Amino acid sequence: MKLDKTDKKILKQLQKDARKSYSDIAEAVDVAEGTVYNRIEKLKEEKILKGFVADIDYSKLGYDIIAIIGVTSKGGKLPGLEQKIAKNGNVTSVYDVTGDYDAMVVAKFKERDHLNQFVKELLSRDDVVRTNTMVVLNTVKETHSINLNQQKNKK
Repeated sequence: MKLDKTDKKILKQLQKDARKSYSDIAEAVDVAEGTVYNRIEKLKEEKILKGFVADIDYSKLGYDIIAIIGVTSKGGKLPGLEQKIAKNGNVTSVYDVTGDYDAMVVAKFKERDHLNQFVKELLSRDDVVRTNTMVVLNTVKETHSINLNQQKNKK
């Protein structure tokens, strides 16, 4: 699905506040409420909109330790390994990557001991060759939103 300016404006409104009503979005985008409804339904159908979530500051809930863990897996074991890792409640992201590692894992913990236990469990798996854990010292930016209008398509 190719997004037009209206779709991008609707997405921008949802990025600001996913609880906005269709009428508030319609007013901000300067289209009819029915247009907003239809566009959002199409975006959901195309799985561009995967859900609506709260933007939580986990550090205020005690999850002060953010770890970025590079994982190297044994040949052919990566997909299953990633699925297992993704099921852990502390894991926020799992990425297939190029470079020195097969996957990068982002996880948040309340205590250093929980991070230590998580890494040791990873390393004890038969399908893990090695890991490299980095602990975040300071979060400068953390969001899942990007500016859709700054992306220029080359023709």
